[in-house]
Amino acid sequence: MEQLIKLATQIGERLKASGETVTTAESCTGGGISYFLTEVAGSSAWFERAFVTYSNDAKHELVGVKQETLATHGAVSEEVVAEMAAGALKAANADYALAVSGIAGPTGGSDDKPVGLVCFGWATKLGVVTETCLFDGDRHVIRFNTIAHSLCRLQSYLESQK
Repeated sequence: MEQLIKLATQIGERLKASGETVTTAESCTGGGISYFLTEVAGSSAWFERAFVTYSNDAKHELVGVKQETLATHGAVSEEVVAEMAAGALKAANADYALAVSGIAGPTGGSDDKPVGLVCFGWATKLGVVTETCLFDGDRHVIRFNTIAHSLCRLQSYLESQK
């Protein structure tokens, strides 16, 4: 937990120094990424809003995921998180957005999409990058690893922009 707060603090320092902002669109983490970002004192300077898009309707209504994309690929897909990230970036008028959608379990998995499958999307005005990971563990561990991975990748990206 302390490690994630330290990571969020580093992200915040970088964003504050550059005058940039970040937003999130979260499904399986239910706002967990936003929680760690807002644990940082002064985070309102670089984090204004976020979207918890747990249902397909929320993904569509709040961040503009197309119904066709949801129907064709399912909520846990790189196609959906790409649209989530791009939609959150636009809706929040942010410089960076990260999006997650996954199957935290213990139910809901299938042969094609097992428990622990999580799709990630990171967006800037230059475009969107997606990734899929498969995490082991129970619901708590899967969600925690999703949050950690999201923040680590965002930090890596921000560091590469120096």
